Amino acid sequence: MKHIIGGKPAPTLPQVKSVTVDEDSAGQRLDNFLMRQLKGVPKTHVYRIIRSGEVRVNKGRASADTRIEAGDVVRLPPVRVSERAEQKNLAMAREVQAPSAARMPAKDFPVLFEDEHFLVVDKPAGVAVHGGSGVSFGVIEQLRMARPQAPFLELVHRLDRETSGILLIAKKRSALKNLQDQFRERETGKTYLALVVGQWPTNKKVLDKSLHKYLLAGKEGGAEAGERRVKVVDKDHPDAMPSLSLVKVRSHSGAPTAPDATGQRGYSLLEVTIKTGRTHQIRVHLASEGMPIVGDDKYGDFDLNKELARGAAPAALKRMFLHAWRFQCKHPVTGKKIELTAELPPELAAFLAHALPAAA
Repeated sequence: MKHIIGGKPAPTLPQVKSVTVDEDSAGQRLDNFLMRQLKGVPKTHVYRIIRSGEVRVNKGRASADTRIEAGDVVRLPPVRVSERAEQKNLAMAREVQAPSAARMPAKDFPVLFEDEHFLVVDKPAGVAVHGGSGVSFGVIEQLRMARPQAPFLELVHRLDRETSGILLIAKKRSALKNLQDQFRERETGKTYLALVVGQWPTNKKVLDKSLHKYLLAGKEGGAEAGERRVKVVDKDHPDAMPSLSLVKVRSHSGAPTAPDATGQRGYSLLEVTIKTGRTHQIRVHLASEGMPIVGDDKYGDFDLNKELARGAAPAALKRMFLHAWRFQCKHPVTGKKIELTAELPPELAAFLAHALPAAA
């Protein structure tokens, strides 16, 4: 084989790997185990290599729903990941191996709770929970880089990039499954603080509205075609997702929605408890009542958002006023009730002091 001086080195060909199942991975389905071992490999390809017999468990064929046990040896065939996923994996590897002084500075995620099973952080607004479109490193990637010795770190649930507050990360697979089961069975309590313009009716306590996810067909406002959006639909819509939010007025000014002679507006601070965890659920539910969340760049009052961001109002607000404030669950091992609270971050507390002095 000829080697061209100065040319790019030949790419490293993927190799067969054997992975021994540890106790923390025991009991899960083979397909789910492979999804985590083969990050960046399309799901359809994962199922193809299982069906073809290229994946072996203890030297024998296995099906996608096979439950693996501790000590099982899983053969992983050579597979290629997408170029984008490979670049992300290489970038993370370089960050982990680099001297601490040369690493990308990690954001500070205040820890609200931590033990050997899971941890809870107070996520700042503007940070995605995981890497994706246009984002290389989210909360979970940064935590993995900051804790290279941790064998297992996985998101239990998600928060929108623009939302701050309580976020759970499992440190063991058993904890991940238990906590996600609690979410699925609606055994957790998740309450957010949201600020809307206007006086929310105190008797409007239940928003039971089905939602539907769709993609924008063309440009809309500052959004590009193909971006994801959510809207309220009739319950008999073929793609309707039942969604339930409980609303409690924490404080309101009682002033009109339009600014008065002094430039003041009326606001309502709401405690919103979600019984279902749909994409953009709170944002769409409140907007459907004609009172979108202040600062919401997808479903909000865009003119008001620009005004507040410029600081033309009594205080500037450059983000959405939605904060994951309170969370309740049972400990995944002991069953003990856990209650956590994340106070409003400084930028929201400062704006609230101007918008609703009585609530600050």
